Amino acid sequence: MIRLVFGLLALALLVIVPLFVSEYELGLMIGMATYVALASAWALFSGHTNYISLATVAFYGTGAYTVAVLNESLPYPAVILCAGLIGAAMALLVGLSTLRLSGIYFVIFTFGLAELVRQLITWYEVTITGTLGRYIFLDLTARDIYWQMLALVVVSIGLTAWINRSRLGLALRAIGDDEVVAAHSGIPLARTKLIAFTLSATLITLVGAVASPRWVYVEPLIVFNPTVSFLTVIMALLGGANRLWGPLVGAIPLFLLFEWLSVNFPDTYPIFLGLMFIAVVFVLPNGIIAGLDNLRASLKGSKS
Repeated sequence: MIRLVFGLLALALLVIVPLFVSEYELGLMIGMATYVALASAWALFSGHTNYISLATVAFYGTGAYTVAVLNESLPYPAVILCAGLIGAAMALLVGLSTLRLSGIYFVIFTFGLAELVRQLITWYEVTITGTLGRYIFLDLTARDIYWQMLALVVVSIGLTAWINRSRLGLALRAIGDDEVVAAHSGIPLARTKLIAFTLSATLITLVGAVASPRWVYVEPLIVFNPTVSFLTVIMALLGGANRLWGPLVGAIPLFLLFEWLSVNFPDTYPIFLGLMFIAVVFVLPNGIIAGLDNLRASLKGSKS
């Protein structure tokens, strides 16, 4: 009960803070909320199953491009609904054809999927419409975008908490521990993975759709930037992808560090990004939260 009260107070504070900050600070808050939502949605599927997906930007960019295409012909709520439905349909199609893969083959496929979607949209725009970029004209302020993104953060974390306590969460953990044993235990592997993958991908698509009005102008090279996929994975792994609050713990400091690096080292920051990925894998393979738990257990053991 106390945790719930503190959580609601923190949420209320996050809702009213944009009324008292500058445009630059609000931009940082939107960026942090965006990556917390992305990392939490990514961990919803990959956190327990250990399927490392690099297709985040495929769904994120699809959401952004859906808004760019439909923003002048449909009301904004209908555009967001269309983005969610397109993301879910795309996830079902991709999941049905790829979730039989595992390990490095799944990683390679998801990386290739992002590039395939980008090339298909580029070909369509250049060949069919005769243009490449699109403008987004929506009457939304930065505060509107922040509040929508904050709502997606709440939905992503709340949905993950609910799944963790459900039979679906138990099945996902069993798949992550040993897929063969899970199958022999009667767990429907394909259905379980497809449900979690579709929920995760739909949320990621909605994040891209909500974030897109910030750009005003979009083109495939902007919205399908593979850095989004790599950052999302690093953030989730840093905090602890199989922990409820792990993606949030990893996303906020890494986003601020990424912002600082991209401003001060614009030509070399991808090198730092690669080094961080290696460091996270070798130094904190289970994330910060698990590392703190192990440290606390060690200290208790040494005292006793």
